[in-house]
Amino acid sequence: MEEKSKCFENVKLWQKAHKFVLDIYKITKQFPREELYGLTSQIRRASVSITANFVEGFKKKSISDKARYYNIAQGSLNETKYYLRLVKDLEYYDTTELNNELEEIAKMLEAYTNALFRNNNKI
Repeated sequence: MEEKSKCFENVKLWQKAHKFVLDIYKITKQFPREELYGLTSQIRRASVSITANFVEGFKKKSISDKARYYNIAQGSLNETKYYLRLVKDLEYYDTTELNNELEEIAKMLEAYTNALFRNNNKI
């Protein structure tokens, strides 16, 4: 667990997740045009939701509020994981590296959430 941050932008988890979102936007530019309102939109929305929900929970005062947003972020992370599988199966992009990044983010988010409960709202 890293030292308490006053700004979400200083949290390594957020930095890594934000980079992941930028990578998703970059690769989805290469998707077929007919996917613009389908898979492209869905994977972008889900990946952004990971970081957005982390940010929303970051400044919440109660553990239960923080935990709720972090749990939503975890759900969006799993949704994104499925979309990466679909991207690979449709042969739009080799998602191996993106999956590795997402797995690391998942571990960081889990550790961050666990620390929330251990540190009794000192994040």
